[in-house]
Amino acid sequence: MTHFFNLARGWNVEYRFLFVPLMGLALVLQLWMGDPLPALATATYELPTVSAGDPTWIVDEGDVLSRLNQGNITGSLETLAKTTGNQVRFVTIHRLDYGETIEGFTNKLFEAWFPTADVQSAQTLMVLDTVTNTAAIRTGDAVKALLPDEIATSVAQETLLVPLRNGNRYNQAFLDASDRLVAVLSGQSDPGAPVVTEVVDTAGTFATPEETAESNATVWVIGLLLAATVIPMATYYFYQGMQ
Repeated sequence: MTHFFNLARGWNVEYRFLFVPLMGLALVLQLWMGDPLPALATATYELPTVSAGDPTWIVDEGDVLSRLNQGNITGSLETLAKTTGNQVRFVTIHRLDYGETIEGFTNKLFEAWFPTADVQSAQTLMVLDTVTNTAAIRTGDAVKALLPDEIATSVAQETLLVPLRNGNRYNQAFLDASDRLVAVLSGQSDPGAPVVTEVVDTAGTFATPEETAESNATVWVIGLLLAATVIPMATYYFYQGMQ
């Protein structure tokens, strides 16, 4: 926007009257098309440094977990680490870098935190991107004896994601994932993935209040676009006619 004002200062005096209408058109287009500047992506080096002996079990960069839930999960993961030696850590981020995948990010973070095979052995790391609600999990070699890849994938893709598909219930999602991982890594039987119940859509064909509001919003946007286009043109011709 500052660049726009600086550019306007260089215009000839007779054209400066077009500045305000054009600025209005630019703002309307930005609102209609959405913010073209994405939020900054999260890089692995921006996250806190965690080591195998670090009592940091949750890194909530996505800011989706309540303090109460973080406390409950932390208590469970601390107990698991003390009684079995198996360590689980959860990370949430709020956007992947362009071209990055959640699997690639998780692998990079896992290897940055736990750089050697010996250190990785008893570790489990699960990462969630809160923009796309995609998740990945990485485990060490010793963990696989209790938590084979099939179950680990099920935890990340089913136990964690089912509550997110049903209303972005992040606290429930991580609590369920924590309970399942703690059970399996403690040598208990796998409680399994959540049962998904299909809901039959019996809604009528009438527009909902939300759809009606959205339709009205579209009409307003189109009207604003037309006004932002026509008003500058009309002003210009009127100004020319007064010369």
